[in-house]
Amino acid sequence: MRFRVAIPDYLYMIPFILALILPLAMFGAQTQTDKTPPSKAPSSKAPLSKTGASQGTSSQEDKAIESAIRVKLAKSKIGQDGFKVRVQGGVAYWEGATGVVQHKGAATRMAKSSGAKRVVNNIKISDEAKEKAADNLEQGRRRAQVKRSEPRSE
Repeated sequence: MRFRVAIPDYLYMIPFILALILPLAMFGAQTQTDKTPPSKAPSSKAPLSKTGASQGTSSQEDKAIESAIRVKLAKSKIGQDGFKVRVQGGVAYWEGATGVVQHKGAATRMAKSSGAKRVVNNIKISDEAKEKAADNLEQGRRRAQVKRSEPRSE
């Protein structure tokens, strides 16, 4: 004895829908792979040179980045530390010394936000600042940093 199961009417339309959608999807995928962005397409007019990729930025762009860093440095608290900065090939080079650990990271972020592609941070942190940071770590979290799930220490 065979059991007949009622099949909804819309299930009969699935092969027809697939017959319409699949060729369109395949055609769309093929046209996307055929398109290459104009910046990556090699041109037959001029040979590819490696100088543009290795230099990074022009001297005018370097000067613009350096001046943007200097403007931010003048407005910032870390400007009082007397850091020296130079930009070459889109890379910012920091020199100097500080008594605050966070100033080294702030200098890196400042250069990145000013447009530097890379940062070489040669800022030295004083021994006193390192000891102070180590003591703060030994003391544990401050009250504002304590998680709610942890019991408060008295």
